[in-house]
Amino acid sequence: MSSRLSIICLWVSFIFLLVFGVVMVASTGPCAPRESGLLNKQAIFAAGGLIAALCISATDYHKLRSWVTPLWIFCCLLLVCCYLPGIGKSVNGESRWLNLGIMTFQPSEMAKIVLMLTLAHWYTTHREMAGTFWKGFAIPGILFGVPLVLILMEKDMGTSAALAMSGFCLMYVSGARGWLLLLALLLGALALYTMTISSENRMLRIEAWFDPQAFSQGAGRQQWIAMLALARGGIAGVGLGNGIEKYGNLPFAHTDFIFAEIGEEWGFIGTVAVLLAYIVLTISGLMLALQTQDTFGRLLATGLICTIFWPAVLNMMVVTSVLPNSGLPLPFISYGGTNLVFTIAAIGILTSIQRFTPIVKQSYWPLRWRDKVPKA
Repeated sequence: MSSRLSIICLWVSFIFLLVFGVVMVASTGPCAPRESGLLNKQAIFAAGGLIAALCISATDYHKLRSWVTPLWIFCCLLLVCCYLPGIGKSVNGESRWLNLGIMTFQPSEMAKIVLMLTLAHWYTTHREMAGTFWKGFAIPGILFGVPLVLILMEKDMGTSAALAMSGFCLMYVSGARGWLLLLALLLGALALYTMTISSENRMLRIEAWFDPQAFSQGAGRQQWIAMLALARGGIAGVGLGNGIEKYGNLPFAHTDFIFAEIGEEWGFIGTVAVLLAYIVLTISGLMLALQTQDTFGRLLATGLICTIFWPAVLNMMVVTSVLPNSGLPLPFISYGGTNLVFTIAAIGILTSIQRFTPIVKQSYWPLRWRDKVPKA
């Protein structure tokens, strides 16, 4: 697969998911309690994201390297502001948003791109030291870990988990020692376990995950209704707009659990089509990374694709009760301005990588075989 074909497949799958998302918001939005005008807002966010992506794709992504440090500092400051009274906004006990008056802003969505930029820049600058402890693991781990902890303290465990997995993937392909990353993953899992058992609400979610039917009127309601919606959809679904679970039965049917409504209205065929679109997008992005000669471009493309892939996988696993409920939107499809705009912006950066970097004839993975990596 050539780089041109990779970017074409990436855009086709992305546009399919974006349009499908707007259609599903149109179907589920009017049923959302205390919400109005969701379709118009989502369409505006999608149009704004597309304009931003086109502008970014026309700009050489190498220029972003000079902005890495100020962007990282700015991102951390925004995450800290989520805890400040009058600025931070808490919803359902989670302090993820900033209140900007006319709109709310979720800094963790910006952090996804900034952290991938930071890690890609660091490992490009110190690529021959990627296998060492300090410059290959400890320092980039701190640069990545500080914003990640700030997001985790917002009680946003879903975003934290997806972002952690994306960061570890990027660090691994950059050449960081596998055993160090495995140790970090174990420590992270221990931290999540400690936070879970120390919270009555989180423990209740775990219990509901083991037996959703027993908690179908409480903590397990979302996942139980989601499974009913998927079962009701069958093979071909009940038809667009004909779903009934969204009418107050399924909380957040237009955001975190929109995949359940896809299953109800489009059936197994619709859910598989969405899953295939994410698979095509992911493979296309990784193929683009494999064919990119520039180290910074390879690593950045890998990281950005992971920030789309992991949230999508985790969201679908939560909706199908494979994982406990964690509150994570489905990229390009769930309603939400900040998530949509920044995820589309990631597509723009990937397009810029394809346009402004030399392409090699053969594919290879960066820095896993350090002796074979050509000089930048």
